[in-house]
Amino acid sequence: MAAPADLAIIRGKVIAVDAKGTIAEAVAVAGDRIAGIGSAAEIEPLIGPETVRIDARGRAVVPGLIDGHAHLDREGLKPVFPSLAGCRSIDDVLARIEALVADAEPGEWIVTMPIGEPPYYWDVPDNLAEKRFPTRWELDGVSPDNPVYIRPIWGFWRHILPLTSVANSAALAAAGIGRDTPDPSPSIEIERDPGTGEPNGIIHEHTYMPVMELSHFNRAPRFTHSDRVAGIKAAMAIYNRTGTTSIFEEHGAAQELIQAYQAVNAAGEATVRANLVFSPSWGPERDIDYTHALRSWSGWLRGRGLGDDWLAVGGLYTEFGFDADALLRARASPYTGWSGFNYDCGVPRDRMVDFLVEAARNGIRICAIWSDFLPLFEEVDRRVPIGDMRWVLGHINTLSPDEIRRVADLGLVLTTHTNRYIHKQSHITRDEIGRERENDIVPIKALLDAGVHVALATDNVPTSLFFPVWQSIARENLHTGERIAPDQALSRAEALRCATVEGAWLTFEEDRKGSLEEGKLADMAVLSDDPLTCPEDAIRDIVAETVVVGGKIVRGG
Repeated sequence: MAAPADLAIIRGKVIAVDAKGTIAEAVAVAGDRIAGIGSAAEIEPLIGPETVRIDARGRAVVPGLIDGHAHLDREGLKPVFPSLAGCRSIDDVLARIEALVADAEPGEWIVTMPIGEPPYYWDVPDNLAEKRFPTRWELDGVSPDNPVYIRPIWGFWRHILPLTSVANSAALAAAGIGRDTPDPSPSIEIERDPGTGEPNGIIHEHTYMPVMELSHFNRAPRFTHSDRVAGIKAAMAIYNRTGTTSIFEEHGAAQELIQAYQAVNAAGEATVRANLVFSPSWGPERDIDYTHALRSWSGWLRGRGLGDDWLAVGGLYTEFGFDADALLRARASPYTGWSGFNYDCGVPRDRMVDFLVEAARNGIRICAIWSDFLPLFEEVDRRVPIGDMRWVLGHINTLSPDEIRRVADLGLVLTTHTNRYIHKQSHITRDEIGRERENDIVPIKALLDAGVHVALATDNVPTSLFFPVWQSIARENLHTGERIAPDQALSRAEALRCATVEGAWLTFEEDRKGSLEEGKLADMAVLSDDPLTCPEDAIRDIVAETVVVGGKIVRGG
């Protein structure tokens, strides 16, 4: 090496996650690349007087983790509106609202986060002493003139319905909701006083993505572009805390989210690399010329897409059609609320195969959630081979041995949602499919054995990728404490690989990141504990003491 390293991590247990299973002592960085990895004696000649030294003190050093389905931006939006965390009674809620009103201008909206304790908001309203939600009239008592809207949760935080919001009289009036207002859709219930029939301000939504705040309560304050930009920067620091240095947004990104990421990167303030999949907004029409759209987009969506090592946009997210709720949500377009993706991105089922075939012809990778896309991908492959395009199936729940074989034959890349389908709901799934099919539940081991590339993901519930690492090893159910489908448990090395190298494969970047090898991007983390040797339950609590991204220290030091 002609010049000394800019940075070196020394006296560590450097887990390279390379094909050889290398465990080294030190790693040197020049610019944004790894200049060497090896023993202390091998790296010492690369260190000069100006080299920044990070003493790992024997701690584990791993490649930066890569979250295969992150929703990173969502984490940074959670502090935008005031929290009601800690409220144990309706009086507590009212006191919190009253304090906000005291600081507000007359007529100014008061919008808060949901009732309950983040991040999951379990047991609401049973967490309140009264075991019920406050009513519009109780809110009126502390805010007679200011509209008050207590937002519902984003349903995927908890995966339990319904979502419930509460509005006072001024907010209901602004939303045009009165005694004669019908429920907007079959999934929405406007709760009413049994004596008068008047709405009592409590609204239940039996859908995971809120509808009413995007449609009827569209005059309430929303996330601004500045909120999203600041939120992304804050969220990147949060993801860095547990060693995540790259994310993939397979659920799609709408234009307002893409623009926010572009602003962060243009300012040189990114600390997490992002690969975004495009979320289209088709609108309610059924006669869309998909062929023209896909051909015109192919120049920037094909393959990995356009961008650089910090931010790239490529590929297309799709799903089946859209229902009445999706159309109500889409009224807010181009605003997307919590989602960051467009609600009207679906394609009618009767046109889906032709749509997918046209995407394949134009080299556009498709990302979809749920295994019911598997037969459609097979139909496309019979017309236009997709084996080298790395099409994606996300949120895998159950796959049979036959389906695993078919996934492997298509060269698909899979991402997991172990926070939901192993930790929270595996006992429910087992009851539904029967114990004889238990090994079909999130069968990561069988997928890897079949040669399928599987990337771990958080879905932002919670943000640490060490939860999915632990879940894929322990297979522990939150509610029963059982290890469900233990035959599908990964070794620690396999799980770490799914959080690093496999994530790089997901984004066509296995030659640039995912392992600590000379010439690759210098993304790495010094951890609080060793994921290969620490007690199994301690894996989920691992944090990063130091994080380096592109050769720059972004956390610790």
